[in-house]
Amino acid sequence: MVDPVRVVIVGAGPRAVMLLERIAANLAVASAEDAATRLDVTLVDPHPPGAGRIWRQAQSPLLKLNSMAKDVTVFTDESCRIDGPVVPGPSMIAWAEEVRSGLRPEVRVTDAGLLAEIAALRGESFPTRRLNSAYLGWFHESIVRDAPESLTVTVIQASVQSVVDVGEDVDVGDDGGGGTGPHRVTLDTGEALEADIVVYAVGHNAREHGQRERELQAFAERNAVTYIAPDFTADADLSGIRAGDHVIVRGMGLAATDLVVLLFEGRGGSFHRGADGRLVYRASGHEPIAHLGSRRGVPYRSKITSTLQGDAPRLEVLTPERIAALGAASGTLDFDRDVWPLVATEQLLGYYRELSTGHADRVSSEWASFSELIRSHPWNSPELLAAIEQAVPDAADRFDLVSFDRPLGGELYASPEQLQQRLRRHIAADLAHRTEQRHSATQGLFLATLYAYMAVTEIPRDAWNEVSRSQTLPRDWHAYFSYVASGPPGHRLEELLALSDAGLVRFLGPDVRVRTVDGIGFIADSPCVPGSVQAAALVDAWLPEAHAAESINPVLRELVGRGAGAGRITVHSEHSRVVDGAGREHPSAFAVGSFTAAPETGAFTRPGTNALPFRANDALARALISQAARVHGDRALAPA
Repeated sequence: MVDPVRVVIVGAGPRAVMLLERIAANLAVASAEDAATRLDVTLVDPHPPGAGRIWRQAQSPLLKLNSMAKDVTVFTDESCRIDGPVVPGPSMIAWAEEVRSGLRPEVRVTDAGLLAEIAALRGESFPTRRLNSAYLGWFHESIVRDAPESLTVTVIQASVQSVVDVGEDVDVGDDGGGGTGPHRVTLDTGEALEADIVVYAVGHNAREHGQRERELQAFAERNAVTYIAPDFTADADLSGIRAGDHVIVRGMGLAATDLVVLLFEGRGGSFHRGADGRLVYRASGHEPIAHLGSRRGVPYRSKITSTLQGDAPRLEVLTPERIAALGAASGTLDFDRDVWPLVATEQLLGYYRELSTGHADRVSSEWASFSELIRSHPWNSPELLAAIEQAVPDAADRFDLVSFDRPLGGELYASPEQLQQRLRRHIAADLAHRTEQRHSATQGLFLATLYAYMAVTEIPRDAWNEVSRSQTLPRDWHAYFSYVASGPPGHRLEELLALSDAGLVRFLGPDVRVRTVDGIGFIADSPCVPGSVQAAALVDAWLPEAHAAESINPVLRELVGRGAGAGRITVHSEHSRVVDGAGREHPSAFAVGSFTAAPETGAFTRPGTNALPFRANDALARALISQAARVHGDRALAPA
């Protein structure tokens, strides 16, 4: 009997186990030729399989997803346009309902906090990361339990230090075939694995500190103050921030939200409803005083909990035909020039479609003519703005993209307290617009932004010019999408208001600037307000940017050293094979995740959206199985 084909997956987080599920599903229905191939898959990760580092069980129970339980799934469904079989399974909320009703006896939860959360979870709940860890861990266990006989799965809790080709020179054919030389995978335990195929799925990882971060760290050590560089908040050492310390926080996105949770509620504080229904913070005495600022000067927009009342959302300008035409460009497509105007138009259409069809009494125009007006004018033209004023009588019902993006743009405040009042009004208004049913037009905006984001990911990487490929898409566009559609749960912003009322959170304003002064510490100010803030701690509250060459992960740096990209690892757009600097595909090395040049999509996703991660995983799994069949065939023909 021919030995199994050995596959090593570097990483065992959500993306890795979702790929494993696709391998299992495709093997179960493989052709006679491929079915003869046996796979021995080893996942290597220091963290538990399924959850990986980010979603591991061992973290604060206060930290949550910014997605509702009904919007999280790791299973394919009938919306998925894939060549492999669709194998449906429960979303997180469906899984929790099955667990609490006794339909999942294999799920054994003993943690009292998780049991209570499962009992209370609803579709609109924002689950804890620890519950997500349980869901992902069960997912991995179910794959292993139900795997076809031709697939064996092993998990090694370790870190991969190096992957080296040790066989013959790779000979890449037109179809990516050929090349049967094995890989030597060296672990931090000293063990070495032999692999016929390697998949890099390392997930999110930290990067080496840049020059400015090293300078700030040196300043902090020299002056006995605290600097915390960009990091995953659950992993950051916050012990240097003492009770009563003033701390400057740069960034107001999800990392800052988690930081606030850990510095306040995580230190024993609690939130309670006052007699007037307003949330009140009860301090523990162990908290610092946090000063928050960023480029915009406001938090990410909160997650939307309202529902649509009008027509179903759909893309009207970023249609599949338009996306195909844009994708035909050969390295000339510019996001700001060619695509952003279409995205902006879709956002206007999404917002006003829901306002017109769900709240018709607030619009003086029929939707058919109103939508034609929006489609036929540039999104920011004076003519369109004037027409919107005529069609939407109440200014409070109008949507201004520019002020939505920079709500404090150009504003000046006479005092810091005036700025605090302005931020409190802004946050309260955002909460109302994202949660109250009368403002369901913001749900239309959210869905239009989400669908536009998904559509843009369909444009091949080679179509974009270099600026769009390396800067605009991974940084500006992704950050804007996160600001609009991937912010914190609404209750987190309500908690921020309570902390502001208590005087424990202060807002610095937009375009915040930080300087260092020996003997004093960190000093922050904003051009919109007089005065400055002096602090004994500075936290750069954003996630490390995915950058393979500067990653702390030696395997990614090793790939860069072989010419497979620099900032991000270059992969084939269809099957995720690693591509070297000469454009050659490695037949037995694949890569997926945020450190690759593939579109940023995350791992798990919303049900019913034909999400790109499912399609990419399925294509990779099928290419991997085909490569395994070649290796198997070569072995079968080899002389004994």
